[in-house]
Amino acid sequence: MKGLEGVEESTAYGSPCLKVNGHMFACIAINKEAEPNTLMIRLPSSEQRDDLIAEQPEVYYLKPHYEPYPCVLVRLGRVQPDALRDLLRGAWKDASTRRPRKAAKRKAAR
Repeated sequence: MKGLEGVEESTAYGSPCLKVNGHMFACIAINKEAEPNTLMIRLPSSEQRDDLIAEQPEVYYLKPHYEPYPCVLVRLGRVQPDALRDLLRGAWKDASTRRPRKAAKRKAAR
């Protein structure tokens, strides 16, 4: 992804996703509760998620499967490009500051 250093395209549970340092920060939501054309984006906190949903419930939502995780579901057909870019950048920043996963460390050493 342009401007986000170290991003790798990968998969999680068979779904395309974006990772940095082995940490997933965005993926196509494939849980049966999620609406089609939805992206799951990890957030630094559940509080941020709640604020997004309260401000724009037509764009952002949550289903029970995702409740335990600091993430939000994004209706791709309704989100503004700049808002999506900002969310992805924030998710990348949060994931990139976390310790690399062991598999990511081994991959980088090659």
